[in-house]
Amino acid sequence: MTLDTTGTVRSLDSQSTTEAIGHKSSTTQPLGEKTPSRYERAFHQLVDAIGEQVSAQAQTYFTATLAGESSQFTRFNSAKIRQTGQVQDGQLRLTLMTCDRTTSTNIPFVGDFTADWAITQPALAVLRQELPQLPTDPYVVIPSQTDQVSTREIHSGKILPAEAIAQTLLTPVQASDFSGLYASGLSYRGYADSTGKHHWFETPSFTLDYSLFGQQPNQAVKGTFAGQHWDSVQYNRNIAATEQKLVSMNRPIKSIPRGAYRTYLAPAAVGDIIDTMMWGGLGESALQQSNSAFNKLAEGKAQLSEKFSLQENFQRIKRPRFNRNGDIAPAELPIIHKGRWANALVSRRSAKEYGKPSNAASAEEAMRAPTVSPGTLKQADILAELGTGLYLSNLHYLNWSDLTAGRITGMTRYACFWVENGEIVAPIENLRFDDDLYRFLGEGLIDLTEQQTFLPAVGTYDRRSLGGMWMPGMLIDQFRYTL
Repeated sequence: MTLDTTGTVRSLDSQSTTEAIGHKSSTTQPLGEKTPSRYERAFHQLVDAIGEQVSAQAQTYFTATLAGESSQFTRFNSAKIRQTGQVQDGQLRLTLMTCDRTTSTNIPFVGDFTADWAITQPALAVLRQELPQLPTDPYVVIPSQTDQVSTREIHSGKILPAEAIAQTLLTPVQASDFSGLYASGLSYRGYADSTGKHHWFETPSFTLDYSLFGQQPNQAVKGTFAGQHWDSVQYNRNIAATEQKLVSMNRPIKSIPRGAYRTYLAPAAVGDIIDTMMWGGLGESALQQSNSAFNKLAEGKAQLSEKFSLQENFQRIKRPRFNRNGDIAPAELPIIHKGRWANALVSRRSAKEYGKPSNAASAEEAMRAPTVSPGTLKQADILAELGTGLYLSNLHYLNWSDLTAGRITGMTRYACFWVENGEIVAPIENLRFDDDLYRFLGEGLIDLTEQQTFLPAVGTYDRRSLGGMWMPGMLIDQFRYTL
């Protein structure tokens, strides 16, 4: 039995228009819709009204950040629709500050200026009353007076109309136990401040996060399909690739003793590990406080395999480059280059506190557009190069078992197999791994695949997530399993 090793995730590119307005300007092909949406118009009106109120106060500044969506959600179980509905939701974060004090509030945003101003005006009045009474903050980040570049990025796309979702998605899976969540619609992000700077990002998109269940209890194969232009041919291929894995899942389950095994991590499993690493101290603040898994790497006391490189790449991942302070991140930023530390993520607050130059990181100093560089392992050779060992499609319940030492733990999940002599033998019972990233991304890293897979962000907590990550597969020697 062979396995489709190309992955079951697809991303369909969109067309877009990007404008920079101010001291610099550049425009890509004018393919996007340039007429402002009602959300963009209402946001600009709201910001102008806020500015008129704040401008009367000397040495007082404001920032306004907006996140919202107009989305269709459809939940499936056993190849039937169980829940469907539309969501119109927006949230404005309004921050008022002086050079040494700051206060913020979150306000609902509906995209109608009259309604939005009726909520915002009293909230602004409360902030103005609070501000002088708050304790001082020496690291307040006020709007930049020198960087006056504003941006507008509008993506176009074509997604399924609500009435076509059921038939389109369920037709190829009628014979399967199919469960999942389809989410689609318009997402928008905005920023403006008291200096007159504006940023706007708007995109249609869809994500389908689903599972196909096999004949064995608690055995499933996970698939994902996402993009800005729906393509039914690609969707059918995606389902077929997932069903191919399901055939192997119907074999008797094999129990694997704890120990160390040669292991192939499919791109989604690599993404699970990188997602944990992104919250493990890649930022300047965590490094300065010695609360990072990467202190040894940043200090030059350790290094990873020269085959491993991690970087931010906003050119390949469509999400806003501007952050909550209105700073625009570099299009590309190496974090780890050929196993060695290259750059920490530095927000403007950390730059002020620690005397480091900012690279427009988010306030959390977490990666927003992560990519791992590919290697030389060909897709067709994955099982042969694995030989005998474990093929892991997905992981879950990941966490740091020892943060400062760089130890990560987690569980196998979805379509994980025992392989012998380059052939799938059986699906496995769930295993817990616990290993040192300095080992499995160091001397234990054999190779990475030459092909990367786009893993879309499918989270819907608070609102639909944007972007995703580009990940290759990864072949590791003696990955360590403890249970």
